[in-house]
Amino acid sequence: MLIALGVTGGIGAYKAVEVARGLQKRGHDVAAIMTASAKHFVGEVTFEAITRRPVISDQFARGLNADIQHIALATDISLLIVAPATANVIAKLANGIADDFLTSLFLATRAPVLLAPAMNTHMLEHPAVRANLQTLSARGVHFVDPGEGFLACGWIGKGRLAEPEDIVVAAEALLRPSSGSLIGRRVVVSAGPTYEDIDPVRYIGNRSSGRMGYAIAAEAARRGASVVLVSGPTRLDVPAGVTIERVRSAAEMARAIREHVRGADAVVMAAAVADYTPEHGAADAKLPKSDAPTQISLVRTPDILRELGESRGDAARPVLIGFAAETGDPRARAREKLARKQVDLIVANDVSRQGAGFDVDTNAAVLIDRDGETETPVQPKAVLAATIIDRVERLLSAPTAQPARS
Repeated sequence: MLIALGVTGGIGAYKAVEVARGLQKRGHDVAAIMTASAKHFVGEVTFEAITRRPVISDQFARGLNADIQHIALATDISLLIVAPATANVIAKLANGIADDFLTSLFLATRAPVLLAPAMNTHMLEHPAVRANLQTLSARGVHFVDPGEGFLACGWIGKGRLAEPEDIVVAAEALLRPSSGSLIGRRVVVSAGPTYEDIDPVRYIGNRSSGRMGYAIAAEAARRGASVVLVSGPTRLDVPAGVTIERVRSAAEMARAIREHVRGADAVVMAAAVADYTPEHGAADAKLPKSDAPTQISLVRTPDILRELGESRGDAARPVLIGFAAETGDPRARAREKLARKQVDLIVANDVSRQGAGFDVDTNAAVLIDRDGETETPVQPKAVLAATIIDRVERLLSAPTAQPARS
């Protein structure tokens, strides 16, 4: 397969050489595209020696445009990778600016796009950059999250370019899923907690780490599904081949799920969505401390799972999977939830059980549907994720399956 590798002006540009080499080792042909700034960090001859192709860097170079090369390349490539993707190029891509070969190619191609952002920590956290990333994610662009550690600027934090092998693995997942049992299927997964802001400093939250939902998203992508992960605040890396939309509150998660559920074959609601939020929203300024008791009026957040069940009605799609996190035996509450919310399967677990609660790498659950219960032992969350996706596949293969009813 022919892959276009866009290299932009960041210190991580030297790692793109290893990305090109890693792709070649897996049998791909690589066409390198360098922005003008990228050439300040690594030379064209390096990529030409690796790829055995001329580097494309000038949209108006004589002799290159007889067949409008960015259009010709756009139709030939199977994947466009941009590594590193700087804040500047991310902004251009998000806003449709086409002022060089790489940004023109992005608009012209219909191949999947994989971005590996890399920049200073504060730049990565800037609202403008976050908004641009969310815009691209909503349009189906895939990402390899930057790593954490010592940055070239001398700071320590998140922002350095992902390791070349991680980028190559993500590319392979987009091009050649290791198992194709869910190829052609679209799966939406929610994960992590939601934070309900009280004021600019305080919030109502929970202990969910997001690990279970991220494991489910990774497993669905591994089987070839097109996966959208709607994630509350976590520190986890995005699984390879997964499109992510980051949210903070229950209301934001409800909005994102409503948007992405259209056309979905299955929705797995693994997120620990807050049940309550401050009635009047977050205060504009930090609330002062007082020795007197403080009261905050709370109201219910949207019941996303129930809304999905009611919206689906008597249809068999999308398959709906819910979670029930309880303290103590979760079976009774889970059965009630299965019927009341009109879903196909509830994954119930006792979060007070050793090795099965929040923020650990293992879990144990009871899978409850209208036909009975299946109990799983304490095991890695990745293993439980595979069991859950097995059930999703089984439900998808039964076109007449009907949800439980209250």
